[in-house]
Order: sequence, then C-alpha cells, then structure tokens
Amino acid sequence: MTQESAVRTSKYIKPAREEKIFEKTVVFFLFSLFVMPQYFGLPTPLFDFTLLRMMLILVLFNLIADPSFFAIKYAPNSAGDMVISGNIITILDNASELAILAIGMTLVTSASGGQDISVGATIAVAGSVVLRVLCGGEVSPAALHAPIIVAFLACVVVSMLLGAFNGALVAYFKIQPMVATLILFTAGRSIAAWINNNQLPVINDESFGWFGNFIPGLPLPTPIFIAAICIIIIALVLRFTKLGLFTQAVGINSESSRLNGLNPARIKFMTYVILGLCVAVAGFIKVSRISSINYSVVAKDIEMDAILAVALGGNALSGGKFNMASSILGAYVIQFLTTTLYKFQVAPTALPAYKAVVVIILVVLSAPTVRNKLAAFRKKIASRRNPVKEAN
Repeated sequence: MTQESAVRTSKYIKPAREEKIFEKTVVFFLFSLFVMPQYFGLPTPLFDFTLLRMMLILVLFNLIADPSFFAIKYAPNSAGDMVISGNIITILDNASELAILAIGMTLVTSASGGQDISVGATIAVAGSVVLRVLCGGEVSPAALHAPIIVAFLACVVVSMLLGAFNGALVAYFKIQPMVATLILFTAGRSIAAWINNNQLPVINDESFGWFGNFIPGLPLPTPIFIAAICIIIIALVLRFTKLGLFTQAVGINSESSRLNGLNPARIKFMTYVILGLCVAVAGFIKVSRISSINYSVVAKDIEMDAILAVALGGNALSGGKFNMASSILGAYVIQFLTTTLYKFQVAPTALPAYKAVVVIILVVLSAPTVRNKLAAFRKKIASRRNPVKEAN
C-alpha cells in the first residue's frame, strides 16, 4: 500500500466531501441560530428558542436537499405485516430510548445540579440481566427459562439499585454527581459481561423481539408506544404530585428547601432511583431490538445524548427549574439530526464531532458574559434601525 492510498483510507482523515459538509453545517448552524435571529430582532436569550430553531433548520434543510425525506409508506415488512415506514417513523422509533432517559436525566440534573454519566453502562447491565433471566445461562436456549415479565422486573430492580447506589453517593456522601457516577461508567460494562460469563446470549423466541420492533397487527414500532406511555406517566406524576416542585426547590436552593421542611438528600436520592427505572425500560428495549447484546457497544455514548437533550431543552445544567417537555423534544431533535446526517452518508464515526459542535455552541452562548454581549449587540442593531426613536 502506497503512502497516498494509506492516507486516503485512514479512518482518522476525513474525505474532502465530508469535510465540506461539516464546515457548511457548522456555518449554517451558527448563522441560523444566532446571527439571523439577532439581526431581525427575534427574542433572546437564544437558549430558550434553540429547539424550535434547530427543528426549523432541519426541516428546511431536508425539504430543500431531498423532499422525499418526509415520505411515509404503508407497506408490508419482512414478516409480511402492513406497517408504516419512513424517516419520520425511524426518528420516532430510534429516539424512544433517548426520550425515556431524558425524563430521568432532567430530574437528576434539576435536583443535584449534575449529570449521571453512567446510564449507558447501566443499560448494558440492565440488558444483561434480562438475557440472564430469559436464557438461564445458556447461549442460545430453545425456549425461555422465565416469563418475559419476570425478566423485566428483575431488570427494573437491578437498575433501580444501581440508581440508588449513585443517588446515595451524591445525596448522602456529598460526592459530585459526575465523579460519583464515574464508578459505574467505568465498571458497568464489565459487570454486564460478568453477569453472562462473557457470553453473548441470543434469544430465539419471537415474542421477545416484539418489544423492540413490531407487534403483529400494529403498524408502528412498539418502542414508540412504550416511550409515549412513559411520557404520559411522567406528565401525570408532575401534574398531580409535588415531585416537580420539590425537585426544583432543592435544585434552586438546597438549604432554603431544608428550612422549609423538605429533605433535600431524600429528593436527590429519589431522582437517581427514578433515572434507574428509566434506564431499565431503555435497556429492555435495546436488547429486545436484536434479541441479544454487545456489552461494549450497546447504548454507547447515549449518556452524552441524554445530557445534550436536557441542555437543548433550555434546562440549566447547574440545576433548578426544568422543562420536561423541552427535554423530551430535545431527544427527538437529536435523533432528527442523527438521521439527517445518516441520510447524507456522513460516517457514523463523524457523528460525535457534529454533536460536539452543538454542545460547544450551546455552552458558549449560554455563558452570562456572552449573553450580555449579545444583548448589547441587539440594542445596537435596534438603535440603527430606529435612530429617531432612540434620540428621543
């Protein structure tokens, strides 16, 4: 192999076409999300309107580049069942686990002022527990060793215990959330492999795959329905209980909430347990999609997407007030971006770079210094438009 061909095939050097797409995307994102709104005097701060602007940008980009992106088909799948398919359905389907995780991550962020970076590894543990219960230690059993509901409940118990472990470190031992959850982030996938003796069990029972794919007779993927149920449940909980109010109170001022009769440590602990429940549901869906698991790959980097979803929702990563609907919508916007990049043949290895650009932009533009300068810039533009009114 010549040096020139080695350079062309290197995974560390991106093709010229991909570099151009990356550069244009960054410029277009910056201009549409910041320069254009400021020039036309749209509301600020930018952070509050990020989701709507990103959604509009993605819709317009796909409409211009390829209108067929939004095509919806009703046709038989590989099993012969009539199903609805298309990129929009793919987005709703693939974002299901992320939307569920965004629910728990929002509560954890609001209460503790930090994030749980172990959710990807914990999903691997949850999925491994499901396979262990159903396969009974065998690699490819002819029949299930336990009912699916038993495997799911075992997965829930283990995931909530792991969430309780993280919550105890944060709430009672006063360890920083990122440091506390780094333990399971590092050890979680090894634990998942140990549960099944480093084997990769495969479930042959067709009914198990229904939870990650299609239930016969239903035209939409099952994960969409599971995500919808989780969203409805958290909406009802926040509407008819004080969970949201107490979580925000603790996040805004822990000491003040304590003086008003709340138990900040217990509330922080509870949010991590709830996140553990969300991890269990997401992990169950993950292994059901392929009826197996790859410990090192399953849900890889999903914790970063979950944190990004919370940030895109306009929620302060330092804790306090939150908007659950925006966090969930942020999860679908992230998947919209991912699907768009895949559509235009961007390599999977390049996706983190695009998401990193989004994170950097959001963090920089949400800084108080930058936001003050943006406000001054907006006033300057307004004064140029109305010099007479400004003089009076």
